[in-house]
Amino acid sequence: MRDARFHGDSRIRWTEADGAEPARVYVHGLGASSAPYHAHIAARPELAGRRSLFVDLPGHGLSDRPADFGYTLEDHAGALAAALDAAAVRDAEIVAHSMGGSVAIVLARRRPDLVARLVVTEANLDPHPPSTAGSSGIALYEEDDFVSAGHARVLERVGPVWAATMRLADPRALHRSATGLVRGTRPTMRAMLKEIPVERVYVQGELSGELPGADDLALSGVRVVTVPDAGHNVMLDNPDAFAAVLTGRY
Repeated sequence: MRDARFHGDSRIRWTEADGAEPARVYVHGLGASSAPYHAHIAARPELAGRRSLFVDLPGHGLSDRPADFGYTLEDHAGALAAALDAAAVRDAEIVAHSMGGSVAIVLARRRPDLVARLVVTEANLDPHPPSTAGSSGIALYEEDDFVSAGHARVLERVGPVWAATMRLADPRALHRSATGLVRGTRPTMRAMLKEIPVERVYVQGELSGELPGADDLALSGVRVVTVPDAGHNVMLDNPDAFAAVLTGRY
């Protein structure tokens, strides 16, 4: 396990496997953790041998959860940049899921020296996602209400996979992260993704339905890949196809 300072003396942490450069950096979604969602992918024979970092964003997993941190997408991107700087990572392939994909888009726009290839899986591209989205449900609560009772209610409603990592996230950090995700960025994550001058891949699970604005993204140079037999957690639902996307064979 390694760590880097962010927001004073708070620490963002990651686990790392040695290998060849450029590094491949895995970033998780809201209420998740990187290794449970991605370690099985990095260990596959066709992907093994690359330096791999599994970063837990502030308030999640192994990382610290300062009470006076904002947990906006920009805040998370700043902390992620601190981790990559401390790890001497440059020109990395960022593999990021859901909220982590939104954070990675902000990172790539702010720090293009850190990112050479961006693979985002079902990332939030627009503010105010549908009410069915997990972030929207969390953001309906006032922060103190979520901390006192809402967190427990949400844990009862989400599936066992998400609950396993969500229970490790700090409730206040989880709520602020969700509200930041719902609020989005200016320009929007979608607009930034279209303009970032790196190789970009957007991965959508077939079971999640058609990606809005997919044709427009493709016109801007984003490769949009729909993975069959997969929902939001593409890397868990269809790991063979997900690995093939990373290697460029899909």
